[in-house]
Amino acid sequence: MANNTSDEQPESKDADAVQTPGGAASDAQAAAELVRQKVARAYADEPDSKQELAEAKGAKPRSKHQQFMYELGASGKDLATIQTEWHDYYQKLPAAEKHQVWQEFYASQSAITGRVQTESRSPQKQAQHKQQAARPRKLRDVRSTQEVRNAIRHRVTAGGQLQAKHHLQSLLFGLGMGALVLFIFLFGFFNEVIIAPFIQPSRVASATPLIVSSTSVAPTDSPQVIIPKINVQIPVDYNETSTDESTIENDLQSGVVHYPTTALPGQTGNAAFFGHSSNNIFNKGKYKFAFVLLHTLVPGDTFYLSYNGKMYVYKVITRSIVGPSDVGVLNPIPGQTATATLITCDPPGTSLHRLIVVGQQISPDPSGNTQPATPTAAAPVALPGNGPTLWGRLVKTTAGKAVVIAVVLIIAFFGATWLNRRLSTAGDRD
Repeated sequence: MANNTSDEQPESKDADAVQTPGGAASDAQAAAELVRQKVARAYADEPDSKQELAEAKGAKPRSKHQQFMYELGASGKDLATIQTEWHDYYQKLPAAEKHQVWQEFYASQSAITGRVQTESRSPQKQAQHKQQAARPRKLRDVRSTQEVRNAIRHRVTAGGQLQAKHHLQSLLFGLGMGALVLFIFLFGFFNEVIIAPFIQPSRVASATPLIVSSTSVAPTDSPQVIIPKINVQIPVDYNETSTDESTIENDLQSGVVHYPTTALPGQTGNAAFFGHSSNNIFNKGKYKFAFVLLHTLVPGDTFYLSYNGKMYVYKVITRSIVGPSDVGVLNPIPGQTATATLITCDPPGTSLHRLIVVGQQISPDPSGNTQPATPTAAAPVALPGNGPTLWGRLVKTTAGKAVVIAVVLIIAFFGATWLNRRLSTAGDRD
């Protein structure tokens, strides 16, 4: 400690500190020192006894005042007694020695502050501070359960401004947005099922003759299938020679396809024709809904096949639903000379089953039909179905598989994170 009994010397020191240029820290220290000098002149109170004890223990050599406090602290007396005796001792001192006590006190505090600042600026201390700042701190909530509940209620209600109706509106908005996203997702992947009930084919079937006879000539040379009851008038492809399902599905983009192992119109036997009931709107082709209303046909209804310049008329005799592997429906119908079978997927938009509508030829007279040629195509193993769904096409590609795997991993990650949080919360409560 520095002993300074002069009243004038601190004032000149203060003036020098104030006038010396420096940063904000030196200005603040000079101002604080000036205040301390003014307080010291008042001598109204003595320095705190605890700080004086610490000062006396650390000071070497000690002044007589520090020695008094050191011996008082070493006497084993309690703090209240030490405080009382220190107060009595200080009050009996003359003004100059009181001033000296304050100077020693200020010098001690400045030394402590400077040492702390120096230590904090050392590389070792800075490294320790960085480590402590980087180390996560687990704070313990000392609030009571009621205080926590009130804080949560205050936050949830925005300070009491939100009422139950506001929370209900938020809930309805969230559910509405979720339903919208779900609908868009389902529509993208399964729209063939969603929109199938609302599809109505063209209401114009102008090629249907009013009077049908064996000499009737179709109004167009292009082969077509015409079903007046469901307003269908669609071209028919008779050129397919393969029974490969993917090949036939590709041909269905251009209309209805004649199955190559079956008879042709004007021949004895059974002529089979495939058409889509409802296909994904993102797939190619404009005849995705060719036979979507085929299920409305009942025995007695008629349909027409335009082929080689003639119109062949058929009357529905049976309607049934079979599995995809029931290829027997392509064979000739027992007890019938000439028939035509219309086949599509059922229910519309799926490939679960096949709807079979059989009509017997009523015009021209089937007795004049010719014998069919021996089929050259391979025997079928399953009845063709609808084209691939958007989901089916997605998972068949490498990029699609990668997207699906990525989505599954992301969902699994967030699910595991959420579950881990719940388990951690439950563990903290226990």
